[in-house]
Amino acid sequence: MDKSKPEEIYLSVNDIEICCFRWGNPVGRALLFVHATGFHARCWDQVIAHLPSAWNIFSVDMRGHGRSEKKGPYKWAQFASDLSEVASQLDIKKAIGVGHSMGGYCVTEVAYLSPDVFSDLVLVDPVIRPPDTYNSQLREPHGSIEDHPIARRKSHFESWVEMYLRYEQRSPYSLWHPQVFEDYCRYGVVPVREGSGVELACPGSVEASIYMGNTESSIHEYIPNISQSTKILRAPPRKTDSVEVDFTASPTWPDLVHSFPNAEELYLDHLTHFIPMQEPEFVASVIKQVDAGSALTKKIVKEILIKQLKF
Repeated sequence: MDKSKPEEIYLSVNDIEICCFRWGNPVGRALLFVHATGFHARCWDQVIAHLPSAWNIFSVDMRGHGRSEKKGPYKWAQFASDLSEVASQLDIKKAIGVGHSMGGYCVTEVAYLSPDVFSDLVLVDPVIRPPDTYNSQLREPHGSIEDHPIARRKSHFESWVEMYLRYEQRSPYSLWHPQVFEDYCRYGVVPVREGSGVELACPGSVEASIYMGNTESSIHEYIPNISQSTKILRAPPRKTDSVEVDFTASPTWPDLVHSFPNAEELYLDHLTHFIPMQEPEFVASVIKQVDAGSALTKKIVKEILIKQLKF
């Protein structure tokens, strides 16, 4: 993949401005990448670097993240609605949808609501929890957004380099591929509105509100009707005796793969929830395998149709 600067695109989506990035060939195989809560579109750069330059690749900054407008509501259903509209405006059809964490949830919902957008799904440890989590009143163990530890995280830095140096030796960042962590810092801040320095592109209050709302709506009723070929990458779950919220543990329902009509799971017991950050080349290899499988399926279907026409 050519590592030249991607095209930066701004769209008016559901009354806000959404930023997207595009790499590759406009007539090539389409892919759409969707990031996790608190992350941004450029966190996928090192995965994209290992994909064919002939592909037509998009990565989106979801509302409240990256270069997109900081305007609510930050509801999970709203993120899916935004993503569906982004795909419509960019004329993305029959693409491979790749989503990490919250992005995996959104890709799944769009696959049901707008089935022409994706031909295949790669769900990287999606935040799709057990069904009873949604039916109960279980919520984040914090009374308000202000009480959430994420809302109180440091938000101002002199530069992205200060952010990099502050966190590079801390978990989970110390587990990441160094270039992915650099991309996370470099593109994860924006200039402050007044004064000097930079601030988080996804404010802590926005990130906290998304975490606190992640059980407010369920897409389990959609999943049995999603016919697209689906690959789920899953890390080990949080230990049952764990008291603290462990962001490195998988939030994915272990039985999720059985709810999809056409899904396969890769259980990665040596990785954390941050699979694309740790092994971007591996994630790229999975995507290429999915594309190869999709191409083979199309070839077989075509051969069957030709044989039927002959008779």
